[in-house]
Amino acid sequence: MTFALGRRALLAAAAAVAFTGPAFAEGHQMLDKIHFLIPGGAGGGWDGTARGTGEALTKAGLVGNASYENMSGGGGGKAIGYLIENAESNHDTLMVNSTPIIIRSLTGVFPQNFRDLTLVAGTIGDYAALVVNADSDVDNMEDLLAAYEADPNATAIGGGSVPGGLDHLVAAMVMEAAGKDPLQVKYIPYDAGGKAMAALLSGEITALSTGFSEAVALAEAGEVKIIGVTSDERVPAYEDAPTMKEQGIDTTFVNWRGFFGAPGLPEDKVAMYQDAIAKMYETEEWEAVRARNGWVNIHNSGDDFRTFLEDQEKVIGDLMKKLGFL
Repeated sequence: MTFALGRRALLAAAAAVAFTGPAFAEGHQMLDKIHFLIPGGAGGGWDGTARGTGEALTKAGLVGNASYENMSGGGGGKAIGYLIENAESNHDTLMVNSTPIIIRSLTGVFPQNFRDLTLVAGTIGDYAALVVNADSDVDNMEDLLAAYEADPNATAIGGGSVPGGLDHLVAAMVMEAAGKDPLQVKYIPYDAGGKAMAALLSGEITALSTGFSEAVALAEAGEVKIIGVTSDERVPAYEDAPTMKEQGIDTTFVNWRGFFGAPGLPEDKVAMYQDAIAKMYETEEWEAVRARNGWVNIHNSGDDFRTFLEDQEKVIGDLMKKLGFL
């Protein structure tokens, strides 16, 4: 099963924004400040995306100062509600989000959806991965599938999202592609990737469904083994990690991440955000952040971002119905 979130569009967008030039010279500052609102806890994909983007924008001189605020709760709904309810006082705020804003709207975790916010830009993609503790007897997907087939209830898979959320969905997709019953997956949710990774290291779960970029640092430190990545080919950021496809599991997936403003954000402010993000791709500072995390450049701005999200909503909704999540 292939689920690449509009793969042709992703590849075209990635090619269009491939790193092409040197860092911006000083003096090209476009914004005094950006406050990044992060809907989950520290250590998760949203956290890394916001802080990495802020790092690149400030080091490249495109933004004077970046600040960060983690606001967990309601599967991301608390931060969305806060941004909507305090729209007038949040013109300097960008909220990071990703595929879950679509999933959680579809499942009713929160009443709002992306249409209730100002769409600024989609920026990156991150592959998904299944990882196990470095000391685990599980060394590859074949081992995990054997354990799952023997006793699904004893083979818990954790994630940093709510039941029926992205990490759960990825685990179910992988199991279905491997010929197993995806509805038998014993999924244990945690608040953001950091707590989920702690549960894996403590032995509370057998495997963790997470973003590839979140797993790389711990794999390099020897704390986990990445047993499968949902990319077509091995990712240069960590080439030791095998793909699902090379292990006979025909599924691919990439999770977009991007930024939203408060509803009613003035058009000139939206344009400033969009211009700063577009120019960010041309800098060495961004390329360093992107390469370090193994992200794919996916740049959709304004109306293109809206079309992209609407397409995702249909694809994901159809898939979730098939898997019994809707």
